[in-house]
Amino acid sequence: MNNLSGSMSLVGPDVQDVIDESAVLERMLPIDGARVLELGCGAAEKTQILAERKDVAAIVAAEVDTVQHSKNLDLTGLDKISFKSYGAENIQEPDASFDIVLMFKSLHHVPLENMDDALMEIHRVLKPGGFAYISEPVFAGAFNEVMRVYHDEEDVRRGAFEAMQRAVSERLFDLREEYFFRNRIRMESWEQYKQNIINVTYTEHRLDPALLAEVERRFYANRSSEGFVFEIPNRVDLLVRLS
Repeated sequence: MNNLSGSMSLVGPDVQDVIDESAVLERMLPIDGARVLELGCGAAEKTQILAERKDVAAIVAAEVDTVQHSKNLDLTGLDKISFKSYGAENIQEPDASFDIVLMFKSLHHVPLENMDDALMEIHRVLKPGGFAYISEPVFAGAFNEVMRVYHDEEDVRRGAFEAMQRAVSERLFDLREEYFFRNRIRMESWEQYKQNIINVTYTEHRLDPALLAEVERRFYANRSSEGFVFEIPNRVDLLVRLS
């Protein structure tokens, strides 16, 4: 669902559409020929899809987690992608050097006190008229109810939204579009959840046996014939850098 009114919504409507975010990205952005910066690229799955599917000029993929960054440097056959290590609040790139900046579920991982700096940095490295595509999970849904037992992100997700509101109100950016959708993830086992979600390298989660058992109980409550399927509500704010 689109919001083209210029106003921002933290939660939005109860959207039922399940969409591959790559399709959202390709619809909303003029990617062909663009110089792209992705902040918080993680394992670079979306980075690689973008480089393979679209005729981008170049992609800089930045990741603050040094463990994951080291793994990314070992990837091969990605001539259009340069992997670098820095955070959104300290972008080590020249002024006005990118057409597009992407953040997939990464703004809320920036420390709260640095979120305004991150948006200032995004403004700095974008060309006038360039786009910031900021995708954030909405604080709702079954996946969230499993994770919040040991890692409650309500405050940081709200903080990311409020930082974007400030950047728009201060006329760093104009809100071009806000889009709500759901994406689906499927896991085959509890072991997969522990490996991919609890044991991530960018955050240390310490769960005692009782807490881990409660997370496991909530996880298994989502078993289905397809395995463990979660439909995660998301919000995309498409911002345009003002001159």
